[in-house]
Amino acid sequence: MAQNRSRRLRKKLRVDEFQEFGFDINWIFDESVSEADIDALVDQFINEVIEPRQLGFHGGGHKEWEGIIATQAIGKCTDEDVAAAKAFWQSKPVSGIEVSDLYDIWWG
Repeated sequence: MAQNRSRRLRKKLRVDEFQEFGFDINWIFDESVSEADIDALVDQFINEVIEPRQLGFHGGGHKEWEGIIATQAIGKCTDEDVAAAKAFWQSKPVSGIEVSDLYDIWWG
């Protein structure tokens, strides 16, 4: 690959200072969790973990949820972001929590 890329090309290719790291997350709500509780817990996750850390969550589900978490602006999630997301769900009525390692969301 070329070593001397212009800023415009680096941005278009999402490399170097424009590289973005994110992570995948999956969980399953316990059968006892109601629809209203699911909505409230997901809202709580967004309000307490996603928004304060300026992250974005793209995902969905019903009882089984899966998604990807990345930064709201071009940037890189941190190991602390991964830990915060995992810690939030560990104290909730869910099982099967899976959180991936950080990876390049464009080239990973």
